[in-house]
Amino acid sequence: MKTNLRSISLVITILLLGGLACSTAAFPAPQPTSAPAVQQPAMTGSISESVTLSSSPLNEESQTPLFKITGQLPFLDGATDAHVQVFNTELKSIVQNEVDAFKRNLADVTPTPGGNGSTFDVEYELISQKGNIWSLKFNIEGYTEGAAHPYHYTITVNHDLGNDKDVTLDEVFQPNSNYLQALFDYSKAELSKRDIGFEGFEQGADPTPENYHNWNVSDKGLIITFDEYQVAPYAAGPQIVTIPFSELAELINPQGPIAPYLP
Repeated sequence: MKTNLRSISLVITILLLGGLACSTAAFPAPQPTSAPAVQQPAMTGSISESVTLSSSPLNEESQTPLFKITGQLPFLDGATDAHVQVFNTELKSIVQNEVDAFKRNLADVTPTPGGNGSTFDVEYELISQKGNIWSLKFNIEGYTEGAAHPYHYTITVNHDLGNDKDVTLDEVFQPNSNYLQALFDYSKAELSKRDIGFEGFEQGADPTPENYHNWNVSDKGLIITFDEYQVAPYAAGPQIVTIPFSELAELINPQGPIAPYLP
């Protein structure tokens, strides 16, 4: 009987050890944080079709220093897909970075007796959306207490939702194409027709990446935004030039990210 009990005990021990081994294999140890992230697979247009662009309000006030922040924070609503979360995180980061910069700039501001303080406002507009490409523009207005007038600037975003990345102008055009010269030629001709004092600000349209970083894509073509002071005096405000696809047909990559927009 003792021999049988020892045998049974040995069998139970072996089974328990085997069970523990199986449990450990089912829940592998967490990977180190330094391990490369797994890239999300490109998705179809179904996710874009299932979300809507919504926004949440921005409202913040301070007495020391005296300021007021208002605006809208855009986000895609209706799906918790990882691609959507990446885009929402980017949009939130853009707004937060601008708000933080505004606050930092107030550190050296001397309050004006009886003044209303500084203000900052962030608004956005959806320029277009086709397939997984979302093209947005942030319109930002700020005022620093004591300044002669408010300031304005824009930030544009052209995001490929399926590949978790922003689209660059280099990707829009054929490799090694002189697309900046084409953008300059059309913009200069258009701006020269306007009564804005462009003659003294022509360098703001020169064919450099910095001058054409604010762009959006639409059914009508590429939309270039030149901020105030860039191609005209402050009083003229920002200048917007829409370049039809027909003007860029030989340069645009027909297999590139904006292919859904091409006629």
